[in-house]
Amino acid sequence: MACIVDRRRLLAASAGALALALPGRAFAQATSGFTHGVASGEPSQTSIVLWTRYLAASPVRLRLEIADDPAFQRIALTGEAEASPATDCCARVIAEGLAPGRWYHFRFIAPDGQASDVGRTRTLPDGDTESFRIAIFSCANGTSGWFNAYAHAAARDDIDLAIHTGDYIYESPLTRADAQPGIAAQRALAPLHEIVTRADYRQRYASYRLDPDLAELHRRLPMIAVWDDHETANNSWRDGASAHDPATEGPWTARRAAGMRVWREWMPVRGDWYGSHRIGNLATLFRLETRLLGRSQQLDDDLDAIFDKGATRQALDAFGAGPLADPARAMMDSQQEAWLASGMRTSVASGQKWQLLIQQVIMGALLFPRPNTAWFKGAAPPDLMAELGRRAAALDAGLPYSLDKWDGYPAARQRLYDAARTTGANLVTLTGDSHNAWAFDLADKTGPIGVEFAGQSVSSYGFERRFNGDAARLAADFIATNPNLKWMDTSQRGYVTLDIRKDRIDTEYVFVPAAGGRNAVETGRKKLSVAHGARKLEV
Repeated sequence: MACIVDRRRLLAASAGALALALPGRAFAQATSGFTHGVASGEPSQTSIVLWTRYLAASPVRLRLEIADDPAFQRIALTGEAEASPATDCCARVIAEGLAPGRWYHFRFIAPDGQASDVGRTRTLPDGDTESFRIAIFSCANGTSGWFNAYAHAAARDDIDLAIHTGDYIYESPLTRADAQPGIAAQRALAPLHEIVTRADYRQRYASYRLDPDLAELHRRLPMIAVWDDHETANNSWRDGASAHDPATEGPWTARRAAGMRVWREWMPVRGDWYGSHRIGNLATLFRLETRLLGRSQQLDDDLDAIFDKGATRQALDAFGAGPLADPARAMMDSQQEAWLASGMRTSVASGQKWQLLIQQVIMGALLFPRPNTAWFKGAAPPDLMAELGRRAAALDAGLPYSLDKWDGYPAARQRLYDAARTTGANLVTLTGDSHNAWAFDLADKTGPIGVEFAGQSVSSYGFERRFNGDAARLAADFIATNPNLKWMDTSQRGYVTLDIRKDRIDTEYVFVPAAGGRNAVETGRKKLSVAHGARKLEV
């Protein structure tokens, strides 16, 4: 399949960004050569994945240069990478033989001498490590707002690593009902329809990656990324997705394979399903896959059927004790579960202070609070009131807020909790997906397990889209209903930083609006901490 490029869209994206004269830089209107900057990712102590895209009709060998300085006066390593139409002209190479804990600069050079942008990246530290700061991103819907959170983080000099917990792109039509008027055309997103085929996914990634703020984040920081559902289809699982119709969109296996392949083409990743990354003697990062490898189907249809029949308390109780509690329900397959348990044991035994999970959906137990009129300005829409009535019935029966989260797989969550407790892990979960900001104590009937930092989205709408009233009251009602939920924000976008030290982790939720155009102006922060060994949050 040929590399996909639309000259008119490239011109429009470049001209639009230049005309706005906003933070970040626009790409030149390239229809050949280097089109999408550079990126790096999945670092180890001695290696890192480096990425670029070079548009040409046939395979091209690119020269790679890695240097200790941005002027490339001190070359540390050289190599080669191939950009081929077979991979949508994306070139990926694992640079090995680097020194631990070092910042490097890199670039690619074409046979005609043309050079790519200069990227900045670093390897992970080895041995005794005092501190390390990561930034966590999730949920960047290009039709909902601008990527100002990326711009804000890219402008900082105190971040060592970016982590993306998924929903890096959205597969939905650009004409979705909640899209900001004109934003898709202004930023030249494509294609217009919901993406299903390999060509569709490639075009969507190509248009997202033209965003100058996302490009600058990739140019400045290495990234560890996992996919969530929107990299394939909404609410995906092992054998399907709620947003996939085989009758009109073809076999799920074909769409799943297309989404996975193109993600691996366009992202600076090694390509394995899951893995771990060691930060000196501070922490082990476990990169999980909880969507497409082992996840059982969500039980939403089963619960809907109960409500359609009248939803007696007896029926809801039977659902909670039966299908929902089924020990066979899985978020990860048995092999990944065993790998994680073994990895946590090894991490603790080797003296790593923290065991951090990079994963997709909220792990903390969460009930939806009883509706409050303060959540709305004026009357709530009738369809939303009907939904809230069902949520109230679910609350009375002790059923969770969302069956797509770990709450929909309680036996699988308990297996993870048991593994963390048995190994003595200081567990910290880094989560995206929900679009809102949350901080949980993780615990079971035996006691505390760890903590969870679930970050707000880069641009995707949160609760403020449906509940337009008192955001603070909505958060307070959630916290009052869920004693393990220690803090929440229901209306702001941005990203999260973790300052990891041996004795504590200090976390900041950084709020950067996505609406109103490109303007990376911070509007506030919220700091929370966890002390080593406490397994409980300090708010």
